[in-house]
Amino acid sequence: MAKTLIIALGGNAITLPNEPGVISAQFAHTAETLRHLLPVLRSDDRIVITHGNGPQIGNILLRVEAGETAPNPVPHLPLDTCAADCQGGMGYMIQRLASEILRNDASGAHRPRSVVTIITQVVVDKNHPDFQHPSKPIGPFYGAEQVDRIRRDKPHWIIHEIEPGRFRRVVPSPRPLDIVEKNAIAELCETGAIVVACGGGGIPVAWEGGHLVGVEAVIDKDRASSLLATQIGAHKLIIVTSVPQAAIRYRKPDQQWLGTLTLAEARRYLDAGEFPPGTMGPKIESAIDFIEQGGEECIITSTEHVTRALEGEGGTRISGFWAGGQLMFPPAVQVTRKS
Repeated sequence: MAKTLIIALGGNAITLPNEPGVISAQFAHTAETLRHLLPVLRSDDRIVITHGNGPQIGNILLRVEAGETAPNPVPHLPLDTCAADCQGGMGYMIQRLASEILRNDASGAHRPRSVVTIITQVVVDKNHPDFQHPSKPIGPFYGAEQVDRIRRDKPHWIIHEIEPGRFRRVVPSPRPLDIVEKNAIAELCETGAIVVACGGGGIPVAWEGGHLVGVEAVIDKDRASSLLATQIGAHKLIIVTSVPQAAIRYRKPDQQWLGTLTLAEARRYLDAGEFPPGTMGPKIESAIDFIEQGGEECIITSTEHVTRALEGEGGTRISGFWAGGQLMFPPAVQVTRKS
């Protein structure tokens, strides 16, 4: 039976840590990632690919800052427009490479699928507490002298010391409430197209007096992917990260990789602080949200292991609970899904 899958690619699928992030390297890493996913992409499943944009949005912000201080200054770009630019550029890269890989698939047994990118707006609440206490670092690191200048020239910026003597701008990261283009994404999936959507967590927007307005914020990619999965009735959410499985006591002598988790176990480990807020925490929270809203299963694994994990081998798998040979969900959140 064909199913609807959301595949949420982490930043490491496109730019490796400590790399400058040049375009040629991003294309090479993305092509490698998509080749790992080829068995999934050429299946009959309905597929949406989402992706992070941390390094890429940081580079855009560097260019914006350089342009504002150039001898012939260029106009300021607000953060929501930067996110839109990033979505378009990264969507083009994934779309082009996926189309090429599918067309050149050596098996020849499958009809090439169309790949399309949807520039995606994600609604947030401008009254969310994160707007009063922003904490999401974005952009480059600054030294103390640079921070003095920035605080003078950009008094609306909030700067935090992330490491001793190293500072970064922080912005709000509110929870996503609605995917504006969810119906278009679902309809494209029904045609058999592979859809690239919610890039970087989506473009943050809010409703004001009947108008959508851009918001100076960023949205967590995994939370947006979880919401999209719920809204289009996806069966599985696959969160692709740099490790083959989630773990407790990570990087400690008694580290333990996690295979199958129930909702109760996932919550217990999360509450115990086993999944830090800046790394695995949002992924586990997003998995819990998806399953609580009727999702069949969330898989957390690395790019190389996605295909095997979908076949039941490897990855960390979080699902509802089994009763009488049937997969059950929490009361009052049963979701009708297309088989």
